Amino acid sequence: MKKLVILGFLISSIMVSAQSNTDLLKHFEAYYKQMQKQGDVQGIINALTHLNVIAPSEARKDTLAYIYMSEGQYTQALNTIGIDIILDDSEIALQVKAVSLKALKQAELASGQFEELFKRAPNALIAYELAELYLQTQKLAEADKYITYGLANSKEDQKKAYYETQNPYEVSLKSAFMYLNALSLYNKDKKANIDAAVDILDATLKLSPNFNLIQITKNELLRQKQALQVQAAQPKK
Repeated sequence: MKKLVILGFLISSIMVSAQSNTDLLKHFEAYYKQMQKQGDVQGIINALTHLNVIAPSEARKDTLAYIYMSEGQYTQALNTIGIDIILDDSEIALQVKAVSLKALKQAELASGQFEELFKRAPNALIAYELAELYLQTQKLAEADKYITYGLANSKEDQKKAYYETQNPYEVSLKSAFMYLNALSLYNKDKKANIDAAVDILDATLKLSPNFNLIQITKNELLRQKQALQVQAAQPKK
């Protein structure tokens, strides 16, 4: 009899807990919709966090991580979904990992995520990210592969934004790849390839006269060339 009473108590407790979870789920689903309506990002984050605790969902988790990323909270985004390459990840999850890792200057890890994105849907915008990351890690052969792809597949309406000036600006994506091409060539031989890299920068500047970073880079390369010439002209001891 005592065992039956205990069993009955346990069943009742489970039913009450299930009912409580159902009520909480409805509450936070309503709260989530209201926060969306109000445009309250922190409220949306709170709601999704509670929903993921009550009823875990990959879709909700990916959405939460995406919101963190969109708000520049890259560490929180990665803490939500991890950094491993998972082949059945959603496209959103891959994008969050790739962008967040790049923002946190984890070029090696970010390139793996962008590679997976490129495998699923090859396009020039992802190729640019890969070329830039491989230049950062001095993997010039890999960078050249994506630069070549980008130069061949950039569309006229595709743009790349730059932020080194007080006022951000955009140039054509093809110009952006030409810039990376100049950097790659220069990095292969930082003495012998200065003139050839400058020639590419000049061609890029003709295509995109507002490309401020080109002028900065060109001036630096010419400064290095002059320093090398001065060094070569000095009498040997």
